[in-house]
Amino acid sequence: MNSGRVRPSYRLKLDDLIRVPPVSQRPPAEHAFKKEDTDWLVKRIIYEDSRILVLDKPSGLAVHGGSGIFLGCIEALRYLRPNLPSLELVHRLDRGTSGCLLVAKRRSALRRVHQLLREGQVHKRYLALVEGVWQGAETDVDFNLTANRRKRGETFVRVDSEGKPAHSHFRTIERYESGATLMEVSTTTGRTHQIRVHAAHMGHAVAGDERYGNQEFNSIMKNKGLRRLFLHALSISFVWPQTEEEFFVSASLPSELGQVLDRASASR
Repeated sequence: MNSGRVRPSYRLKLDDLIRVPPVSQRPPAEHAFKKEDTDWLVKRIIYEDSRILVLDKPSGLAVHGGSGIFLGCIEALRYLRPNLPSLELVHRLDRGTSGCLLVAKRRSALRRVHQLLREGQVHKRYLALVEGVWQGAETDVDFNLTANRRKRGETFVRVDSEGKPAHSHFRTIERYESGATLMEVSTTTGRTHQIRVHAAHMGHAVAGDERYGNQEFNSIMKNKGLRRLFLHALSISFVWPQTEEEFFVSASLPSELGQVLDRASASR
């Protein structure tokens, strides 16, 4: 709508310019998968009950198909669990981000957690290695964000006072001699590229970020063995409505990121 995406609740106005994307004919997902090629994904499920499952998503795997990506986590899970027709992503992670990805097994669970997300009651924690020496122990970052799509379908997000509210809390964990800082970042909003854009706006871009980062710093980190975005979804927690049952799940830092930290030679 008018060169941008709109929500289903948007109401048409006079002189609106509407574009309907062309329909592409693709083979069904089952033709793209073989069981032996997806067995590894089962091992990445770190929690499951009757309502939800949590996948420890690897870096480099998209959460869903689209924008030139044929298949992602949700398509693979639906193939693996054909008896669960209501599998839906509760939230998203950037393709380069690893860690906790919440998937609803029931529509009722999806609605409840979405309500909690809207109310800011879902607490997500991340680990990020950022450029430079972050000053101070804890920092609240509140900058509104606006997402724009480029011609190639890429999304670019920028700080914009007219954008959507976004809040990130950065806590310093470790400072390194190589000119980097390990941060724990907690969020209650889930804007596209939120942590990456907030960190870059503060002058401390996330290591390995090719879109918002510093190429010179990325090269230094590449020499330390970094081959991906250093952003990991460490944990998710919330309280189920009505039952008041506490939910918490966490995913360990991948070994390849731990090795980068070992090479960064920590100085306290």
